[in-house]
Amino acid sequence: MGLLRMAALIGAAALAGITYTANPAFSLPSTFTSMPSTFASERFCLAEAIYFEARGEPAPGQMAVGQVIINRAKNPAYPRSICDVVNQNAHRTNRCQFSFRCDGKADRITEQEPWQQILQRSAFLLLCGGGDCLSPDLPKGLLAQSTHYHATSVTPSWSRKLKRTGQIGRHIFYQG
Repeated sequence: MGLLRMAALIGAAALAGITYTANPAFSLPSTFTSMPSTFASERFCLAEAIYFEARGEPAPGQMAVGQVIINRAKNPAYPRSICDVVNQNAHRTNRCQFSFRCDGKADRITEQEPWQQILQRSAFLLLCGGGDCLSPDLPKGLLAQSTHYHATSVTPSWSRKLKRTGQIGRHIFYQG
């Protein structure tokens, strides 16, 4: 593990109160390790999605929402970058992947404390989302493999076709 990555990981973990344990089998995609600006933009896109989709949820719920986005970026059926996953079909009103992107409302970050916490969680997910760290907040088991979620207030038609992996707070998660 590179020194820069280790320092960033330990710093993010310390800020979030998370225990770090190195797993040599895990490595970041080369786009993150070779281009720090790519990591920063992917972290921002991930944080923005978590903020608008789950800021009122407990930390494990926020982490699970973030993990869904990361899982999609790793899945060949979806765009290859986190930002592209978050912005997929954003031009289609109320028909995109993440409702905050196409609901017609302005996306303004107005709550600084949750935003700072979510930025830390996003960095942690990017560095640890492959099972590289121990944390009670990281999704585990089938939940960690989820590729879809929705709020409990809605029942999208696609939810009947996918395997339910769990529920945290007001979000139900699926693997598809």
